Amino acid sequence: MASFLAHHKRKIFVVILCSALLMTGLCGQLGYLMIFQSEHYSQMAEELHERERTIKAARGEIRDRNGTVIAANRTVCTVSVIHSQIEEPEQVIAVLTSELGISEAEIRKKVEKRSSREIIKTNVDKAVGDRIRGQGLAGVKVDEDYKRYYPYGSMASKVLGFTGADNQGIIGLEVMYESELKGMDGKILTLTDAKGVELENAGEDRIEPVPGNTLTVSLDVNIQKYAEQAAYQVMEKKGAKAVSIIIMNPQNGEIYAMVNAPEFDLNNPFSLEEASLWQPEDAGEEKGGMTAEEQQLLLNQMWRNRSINDTYEPGSTFKIVTAAAGLEQGVVSLTDQFSCPGFRIVEDRKIRCHKVGGHGSETFLQGAMNSCNPVFIDVGQRLGVEAFYHYFQQFGLLEKTGIDLPGEASTIMHKKENMGLVELATVSFGQSFQITPIQLITTAASIINGGNRITPHFAVSVERNDGTGYREYEYPVRTGVVSEETSAAMRYILEQVVAEGSGRKAAVEGYRIGGKTATSEKLPRSLKKYISSFIGFAPADDPQVIALITIDEPVGIYYGGTIAAPVIGDIFKNILPYLEIQIAEGSD
Repeated sequence: MASFLAHHKRKIFVVILCSALLMTGLCGQLGYLMIFQSEHYSQMAEELHERERTIKAARGEIRDRNGTVIAANRTVCTVSVIHSQIEEPEQVIAVLTSELGISEAEIRKKVEKRSSREIIKTNVDKAVGDRIRGQGLAGVKVDEDYKRYYPYGSMASKVLGFTGADNQGIIGLEVMYESELKGMDGKILTLTDAKGVELENAGEDRIEPVPGNTLTVSLDVNIQKYAEQAAYQVMEKKGAKAVSIIIMNPQNGEIYAMVNAPEFDLNNPFSLEEASLWQPEDAGEEKGGMTAEEQQLLLNQMWRNRSINDTYEPGSTFKIVTAAAGLEQGVVSLTDQFSCPGFRIVEDRKIRCHKVGGHGSETFLQGAMNSCNPVFIDVGQRLGVEAFYHYFQQFGLLEKTGIDLPGEASTIMHKKENMGLVELATVSFGQSFQITPIQLITTAASIINGGNRITPHFAVSVERNDGTGYREYEYPVRTGVVSEETSAAMRYILEQVVAEGSGRKAAVEGYRIGGKTATSEKLPRSLKKYISSFIGFAPADDPQVIALITIDEPVGIYYGGTIAAPVIGDIFKNILPYLEIQIAEGSD
């Protein structure tokens, strides 16, 4: 009996000891959590009772060189529901269905979903958002947001670009300067009880959004609008597939206008005439008889900036480069004599001049004025492959221009080791290789401005919305591309081309205009489709503006001197006085 009691006491003691140890451990753990982990668990508890909503930041404006706003914001609303706070779900479903134009089934699915917050619709017109807010529906939140708005519709659409549903840039300057324009979103923090219902007297904390910066660009609304008008007129008149115009300051690379007709509506950038509205979330569905992939391909083509994304054979406008290289190397002078029977035979190839009967005897200056292929073939042969390729590199033609737009294409050129005399001949007058329009106008500007390879660009400055910060953009300039003597000679040659040569239709009374025409045949040449172009600048003795037009697949007469040169002449007639470029001395 005594043995049994002793054994029983030992068991009780062990149980009491274990319980004591367990209680000590629990008290220690509780003390550790209360003292050393209190901040952590307090934060978790707080987060459990917090609801967070984003306050969208206003995207920074884009302004032209004169301060005109060309990309702004409109106030819209985001409508959402918080399931735990909804008191009358059927009324919520009815109101939202009526106001938002969304099916009842879709709204019901979101209203009944047990989540902390369910977005019903973004980019809701402010008037609609105000009406919904005025209903005072428990659990329905209407937050103000911003939607990008372009006051001039389609103007410079492929330059400006646009934003998506998240207000982030997709193409053009909008995506290139996203970091400057996007701003920083704010937050609204509210407290809820254990059921997720907002506490009425708890108030709310706000972290205010920081608006994006204001971007000033070199575009001039007036010049852009006039250039677009000219582009659409010639496009309609000649039944052309597309027309591009670039107008730039050749001294510093600032671009006043860049037209890529047809443009598209920036306020409705996903709209296609050939198909119904397409949105990225519809991928894989079929609408309007097209798959989403087919529609996306059409959209990409519509958004494409031909001035920088596409290459083409420049044709005779490239003779500016061949002439400059020949003069700089000293293999030709303005008075050198040439003979044009209407063709040149290079190795086993007979390469024709555009004038079938030939130009006969002519000086180099006259050959340039006549845009004579045999003359420029001869200059190319005098240079030779090594020297010609050297100048091709020196002029920057094998590099991208560095323009501040995404997707710039590279020059497509023969490798030096693959260039024979025939390739050298065709390259000399602008065939058998391809460059972008922006590369051609930048290279021409560098040749006529005294030999400075400038960087074409749009961004001029960026400024904080509150005026506390301001920065001007700087761009690289490479000097010594050609000598001042060669540059002066090229300005003189190109002025004679307009005064008495193939570019006569670009002449503007009272102004000294220089320029070069081109008519290039597209590949495959069997299709007999052409690109007509003209590059011009003014004043010829001190260039302050340079312009390039390319007309893709004109119908009927397609010669650059006939249909492209007059367009630039007409543009210059209107914009030179606007730019306060003085009439030449001695003019009436």
